[in-house]
Amino acid sequence: LGECGVSEGATLHLVPLLAGGGDGTPAMGKRHKKSHGLCPRCGKRSFHYQKKRCASCGYPAARIRHYNWSKKAKRRKAPGTGRMRYLKTLPRRFKHGFREGTTAPARKKHSKAAAA
Repeated sequence: LGECGVSEGATLHLVPLLAGGGDGTPAMGKRHKKSHGLCPRCGKRSFHYQKKRCASCGYPAARIRHYNWSKKAKRRKAPGTGRMRYLKTLPRRFKHGFREGTTAPARKKHSKAAAA
């Protein structure tokens, strides 16, 4: 006892170390609040509530978040992986010079006498 710096006759109070008392790995199972929610721009559950920033797309930044160290992630988000509501009509409209607001000329009806 003398080596520990405790005099003889002193009362020792031993406090057991509780699992998860700190903020290490055992404490991870005790957390029950969500830190991320749905992002308004990309719709993934990557929007950090406290930081107010999406971990996936970088919202509210003006530019979409993307890095070259994850080429597979860039392929997943590339054009052609979704609906392409605008892009799928673009080649057809380009062929005719993006004409809009015009109507096609009326086609003549064929009579039965002319067909026979």
